[in-house]
Amino acid sequence: MNIAITGGGTGGHLSIAKSIKEELNKRDIKPIFIGSTYGQDKEWFKDDEGFSEKYFFETSGVVNQKYLGKFIALFKILNATFKCRDIFKTHKIDAVFSVGGYSSAPASFASVIFRKKLFIHEQNAVLGRLNKLLLNKSEVIFSSYLESSPVCDYPVREIFFKIARVREEIKTIIFLGGSQGANAINEFAIKIAPILKEKNIKIIHQCGKKDEKKLIEFYKNEKIDCDLFAFSSNLPKKIKEADFAICRAGAGTLWELTASKLPALYVPYPYAAGNHQFFNAEYLVKKKLSFVVNQKDLSSYDLNQIFDCDIKTLSSGLGELISPNGAKGIVDYMLKLDAKA
Repeated sequence: MNIAITGGGTGGHLSIAKSIKEELNKRDIKPIFIGSTYGQDKEWFKDDEGFSEKYFFETSGVVNQKYLGKFIALFKILNATFKCRDIFKTHKIDAVFSVGGYSSAPASFASVIFRKKLFIHEQNAVLGRLNKLLLNKSEVIFSSYLESSPVCDYPVREIFFKIARVREEIKTIIFLGGSQGANAINEFAIKIAPILKEKNIKIIHQCGKKDEKKLIEFYKNEKIDCDLFAFSSNLPKKIKEADFAICRAGAGTLWELTASKLPALYVPYPYAAGNHQFFNAEYLVKKKLSFVVNQKDLSSYDLNQIFDCDIKTLSSGLGELISPNGAKGIVDYMLKLDAKA
């Protein structure tokens, strides 16, 4: 089976693409990648030898463009779609695996027009616009939130399962603002750090480059011992040390913490499309395995909800939601379907 993996733009999408690529490589299958020159696609995969070939089109999102911008964006997507026809022929592509995002549009549309199998992975609890549009044209949609999905395990790197442990009590809290930092989470850390100090709770804080100097001064002036960093290439080690997290609710972060059995207070990014980060977090909240608070209410959040929780029950329960076979299950399903064809 010759497969094209497409989509990206952000790390959440691209981490799925990478997981599926690595699983295919284990079976001596080298897919091709079709993405965009915008976003992070090229940065992630331009030198990745796990792909037999990589293509990056000058495509961009349509929704946030103004009138002329929308027309130009649509024209570029249409042009790239027909270029995919030649790419499919060159590599004898049988199927397209889409992780969503605007960079997946050309290859996904081409799969429908030129009759290739289309498999979709939706990372979030709310379907993206493109995935919703192509839903009825696909063979299947993989999702960790949909009961109809043939594989519900989110493809998470093995390291997060290896570092998993059941938390017995809260001794260390990690603030995760992402590599770019999240101002709201940084400000909340500043507010509650003195309280955590009084409770002898250690602080680990990923603050992003923008607020790094400010936070260095804060922790120094308050005489608070904090493992502060703008970016870390060994984030799993930091997560392993933590007993509780305060972070955004992007799908990648949420499922990595779930695999690590690390409960969290999720602070959804309020401008995410369709408010999908809130619904990602709500999935865990409904199972009583984590907490969620809207950013506008964060400053007044009652910390007793965290300190009084049964952390062991939460941590244990998270481990039951996901297994380390997400990518394997997805690839098994695709290849099995191909064998039946």
